[in-house]
Amino acid sequence: MDVSEKSRRPLVPGYLYSSVASRPLGLERMISGSSRISKAGNGDASMGSFVAQAPSEPGKIELYSPMYYAVCTVSGIASCGPTHTAVTPLDLVKCNMQIDPAKYKSITSGFGVLLKEQGVRGFFRGWVPTLLGYSAQGACKYGFYEFFKKYYSDIAGPEYAAKYKTLIYLAGSASAEVIADVALCPFEAVKVRVQTQPGFARGLSDGFPKFVRSEGALGLYKGLVPLWGRQIPYTMMKFASFENTVEMIYKYAIPTPKEQCSQSLQVGVSVVGGYIAGVFCAIVSHPADNLVSFLNNAKGTTVADAVKRLGLWGLCTRGLPLRIVMIGTLTGAQWGIYDACKVMTGLPTTGSVAAAVPSTA
Repeated sequence: MDVSEKSRRPLVPGYLYSSVASRPLGLERMISGSSRISKAGNGDASMGSFVAQAPSEPGKIELYSPMYYAVCTVSGIASCGPTHTAVTPLDLVKCNMQIDPAKYKSITSGFGVLLKEQGVRGFFRGWVPTLLGYSAQGACKYGFYEFFKKYYSDIAGPEYAAKYKTLIYLAGSASAEVIADVALCPFEAVKVRVQTQPGFARGLSDGFPKFVRSEGALGLYKGLVPLWGRQIPYTMMKFASFENTVEMIYKYAIPTPKEQCSQSLQVGVSVVGGYIAGVFCAIVSHPADNLVSFLNNAKGTTVADAVKRLGLWGLCTRGLPLRIVMIGTLTGAQWGIYDACKVMTGLPTTGSVAAAVPSTA
């Protein structure tokens, strides 16, 4: 193979993007336990086989093209905005339990207090900043994750991309979340203030200008560093554990190779893998979540104030059971919606298993 031709071929490992079609597409496979790369079906060693092939059929979206990233971005909006909005009641109780544990002592009593004081409509207080904020975050989170995953794979090269794939998942998701949180932070600040201070504002339209008048435009980003502290570990866990969980499901729980599974089954695997990943996400990011709620609730508070008042144990555990339920459900639904959107546009689902090709040597 000509060197210049080989250098133009994409270096992202094929297992990062396996096909959703029911027929084999001749995707490249990596020999298990060896750095030698073989093409599926013939066993010929070739470093060039370790690349993801873009679809050549007319009308298909080419992998890593601008349209591909646009689809991933829109799919991220669809997966994050509506799902976060749907769990607004849980988020509302969780935030109030973190801010005022004496009043909101448990999940059930928290719902009772909200129902008594604010009525049924009170359960969806702050839904507009939630929808807009997490839609913006989802666009950046998923779109940039796909971009950075390819970018870091290209830098590493095929051999190291395969060997250190989990590090690529972690680096790609962390890079994407740094950008995503800049988009989310202003909406999150207003949301927390609206949800935890009754009478502050009805929603985003009056809450946003009131917040700016009170604390200035920079006050909207007061919680950015704690938000990074919450969301970056959360997202790293979300993507890395999802990719590896899905790989293990196909390897150990489903006897049929992924490319031969139906599209509905593949999306179902994404939901299950997403829920499992969500449980880990909630545990890892919960201390920072408590900090974000505390800092955005009161003017002039600091991280030291939060630690002093809540204590280390409180930071790690206050509101955690509810958040595990909320984040597990949320993450499972998000991955299901995201991959369903990709399937509808003819793109492969996320996550796969690198099938072993026995050596004939």
